[in-house]
Amino acid sequence: MRCSIQDCPGEYEEKQVIHAVRYHGHVIVIDHVPADVCSVCGDVLFKPETVRRIEQLLQERTNPVSTVPLYEYA
Repeated sequence: MRCSIQDCPGEYEEKQVIHAVRYHGHVIVIDHVPADVCSVCGDVLFKPETVRRIEQLLQERTNPVSTVPLYEYA
């Protein structure tokens, strides 16, 4: 599928990405998220079922498999 960004000649490819989101004041990072990623500009699209799964993970709030440092840009 062609990229949806105007004038980008790229094509979307299936990949796994790291998705970071701020949820209720917490930064949550989810690894190995399936996505369509443009080969030229890097635009990322999630399928509806992937978005639903991310929302489910955020609501469940199970224990994370690891933690990461968070730095503030000041």
